[in-house]
Amino acid sequence: MKRADGSKLTLRAGVSGRIAEWKMQPYRSFKDGEILGVLQVQPLIIETNSEKKSEFQDPSLGVMFEQMQDSTGLARIIRGQEMDWSEGIGRVLMMLIGFILLYLGIQKKFEPLLLVPIGFGTILTNIPGAGLSEPGGLLYYVYEMGITTGIFPLLIFMGIGAMTDFGPMLANPRTALLGGAAQFGIFATLLGALALNWVPGIDFSLRDAASIGIIGGADGPTAIFLSSQLSPRLLGSIAIAAYSYMALVPLIQPPIMKLLTTEKERKMEMRQLRYVSRREKIMFPLLVLILCGLLLPSAAPLIGMFMLGNLARECGVVDRLSDTMQNALINAVTIFLGLGVGSKLLATQFLNLETLGILILGVIAFAIGTASGVLLAKLMNRLSSMPINPLIGAAGVSAVPMAARVVNHVGLQANPQNHLVMHAMGPNVSGVIGSAVAAGVLLSML
Repeated sequence: MKRADGSKLTLRAGVSGRIAEWKMQPYRSFKDGEILGVLQVQPLIIETNSEKKSEFQDPSLGVMFEQMQDSTGLARIIRGQEMDWSEGIGRVLMMLIGFILLYLGIQKKFEPLLLVPIGFGTILTNIPGAGLSEPGGLLYYVYEMGITTGIFPLLIFMGIGAMTDFGPMLANPRTALLGGAAQFGIFATLLGALALNWVPGIDFSLRDAASIGIIGGADGPTAIFLSSQLSPRLLGSIAIAAYSYMALVPLIQPPIMKLLTTEKERKMEMRQLRYVSRREKIMFPLLVLILCGLLLPSAAPLIGMFMLGNLARECGVVDRLSDTMQNALINAVTIFLGLGVGSKLLATQFLNLETLGILILGVIAFAIGTASGVLLAKLMNRLSSMPINPLIGAAGVSAVPMAARVVNHVGLQANPQNHLVMHAMGPNVSGVIGSAVAAGVLLSML
């Protein structure tokens, strides 16, 4: 515990007993006079003679039943409500949110691989008395060892790298610029988060704003990695916003794409991509890693793991490792990543105006990222003799491969012969690199 000035604070009870209620949580601040916990006073018996019979008597049957009744979840919710709403109705509301996340993942199939474990983790961490997210609990150590250290997002990035094909981007390097343009949503949202400080009840620091802004990259692991380093208290809200809006890409992007392009532009067919050799695919991750190490070392953890997975895929001599990265490893880590994120979804940290602000900014971030990519593609057409379909600029957000599929769908609506999915994969995979670079820039600055 620390005071507001950063000095260490020690609690002393002055009596012996056992802790009946304990409201201390990581990263939570308390006001003067607020109850931190309840201590049930019990006599402390010290025996100096080991042969002396203990004076402690076994409790009566009535006392045991009373203690069992007090330990039930319902009793703890009622008792907690008397002290603080977040310990009573707040826990109930958060468990309902957990069930909603399960519904969205199972029934609606919105990013089920993440929303199902996040929803279940939310329910587990809000069960009163279970203590799963408190020191000594399973979810506490999952979060501390896997997310606080940044290990889980990095392992996820390695698996994503093993599933990524940079061939479309290497065949048409210009499309990499579209992935960079889509990152404007990150920095625009950062400014928007700071502007929300004018709203009473919202207080975002610059580090908070940077963590919120990364939602605009549409890259869940990067958002979790950056927020765990810069703003752990907002991790749950940021992760929910990032993955929810990634699932809603088919609803968010098409109206923006159609608004910014003409019917003629959407019908535009692109040339067949050239063949990319195996040597090129092997050299690319190595060159990117070297450039990252020389120019932006703070992004090396994300870029390094991403390129390691991609090299394992392309080199052709470690197929077993590549298969493990793509399947067993990333699946196992995804389970614990979701549970760890769910452990941070507490009423005090989620049921507030700041969460509403994050959700609103998430939509704006996706919209700006999509629009930036489309507008840059239109600008490139004015400056180049080899036109590209502006729709593929929308794939610059790093929701792989969903954004590329959305681009292909919109293109086919305008022209049934216009297959854009492989062309859109170029800016799509470059967007993954772009979001990691943006995270590295923010880490190095903050």
